[in-house]
Amino acid sequence: MSNKMWGGRFSERPDEIMEEINVSIDVDRHLFAQDIAASKAHAAMLASQGIITGSDAKNIGKGLDTILSEIGKGGFTFKRALEDIHMNVESRLSELIGPAAGRLHTARSRNDQVATDFRLYVRDVLDETDAALAAFQASLVNRALEHAATVMPGFTHLQTAQPVTFGHHLLAYVEMAARDRGRFQDARKRLNESPLGAAALAGTSFPIDRHATAKALGFDRPMANSLDAVSDRDFVLETLSAASICAVHMSRFAEEIVIWTSPLVGLIRLSDKFTTGSSIMPQKRNPDAAELVRAKTGRVIGALNGLLIVMKGLPLAYQKDMQEDKQGAMEGFAALSLAIRAMTGMVRDLVPDEAKMKAAAGEGYATATDLADWLVRTLKMPFRDAHHVTGRIVAKAAEGGVALHELPLKDMQAVEPRITKDVLGVLSVESSVKSRTSFGGTAPKNVASQAKAWAKRLEKERKSG
Repeated sequence: MSNKMWGGRFSERPDEIMEEINVSIDVDRHLFAQDIAASKAHAAMLASQGIITGSDAKNIGKGLDTILSEIGKGGFTFKRALEDIHMNVESRLSELIGPAAGRLHTARSRNDQVATDFRLYVRDVLDETDAALAAFQASLVNRALEHAATVMPGFTHLQTAQPVTFGHHLLAYVEMAARDRGRFQDARKRLNESPLGAAALAGTSFPIDRHATAKALGFDRPMANSLDAVSDRDFVLETLSAASICAVHMSRFAEEIVIWTSPLVGLIRLSDKFTTGSSIMPQKRNPDAAELVRAKTGRVIGALNGLLIVMKGLPLAYQKDMQEDKQGAMEGFAALSLAIRAMTGMVRDLVPDEAKMKAAAGEGYATATDLADWLVRTLKMPFRDAHHVTGRIVAKAAEGGVALHELPLKDMQAVEPRITKDVLGVLSVESSVKSRTSFGGTAPKNVASQAKAWAKRLEKERKSG
């Protein structure tokens, strides 16, 4: 027996292997809500255009609502023999309302159906991701306000560089998340065109109103070229690209948490909520949530690479290869969602060891640049000369095994006689961070101001919906 949905030309059943490789319901069943929404919009448009009767459209709408309810309650049986979500829905609709169900597929194809469904799905993902990132930003901003003046070491090359504040460090990730949100928002704008009505690839001879279905589904407009409409997957690639960058940001922060929670560093602590123990070593507290965020990044980037490889050699228009566009993308989106929520939880949970942070901020002669700047400001020394003088003073401190601010003034003056005791006022870590008042700098008043501005901006976004 041939497939009842498309098998008029076929007299035999497909081979079992053919059925297995062809079936997609295990994945695209997740598009049920989008598929039913698109079908309802299509049926309403067909009736409005006089292509089907109002009575048939009404019955189709009621039947689709019943199916939506059945799936939502777990009472719907997905049949692999029916291949995909479209055929499963249409088959059940036929059982519910009879021959009128067959009119629903007028002037459309599974090609424009799946393109529409997946656009709607990815659009939902984009909205959910934006909301998750906003919550992540809010958690960072709250902690940044709390720790606007908490001194910690700033690093380059994982070496102590200059003192910064913990709040300043957290706000760096607020900025990254803002760029992530911007990329997702841009992707949403380009995504928001409707393929529905492009049919298989060439459009249709029926007098459909694609603008009406686009509007009903919240799209800005219908896609302008039917070939492009059914074969485009840029919207998935662009979203996965933005997701990959976002996942990298999450992974970078996760890596810092792993480092900071190590007993060798000990700058922060995580509670039992975001750590695990060992089955053999009772003393262990492992930052597994952060480690898994790092790993989830591989899933997101892998999904992007996988789809790029699928799409790279496909001629127009639809090819069955595109059936492989969903599983990896869905898994990648889910991985990113979990990573963002985990990072948000860890930001709220972490407790900095402020004393250890302050002590670490002064190690490695972190205020050497402050000394060089003092030489430039006070002694009018060219910076390159000041850099050289400071390097010699740091060498003296290292020889004596003392911190820079503990080096006797006479030892500094042995390198540069014009240095006065006033220099001691710039060599503490507190003085260092307070002096960094340039726009975007780490001065506590800057950090507090930036955090308050972000809090206000996020609250305004929240209220505007």
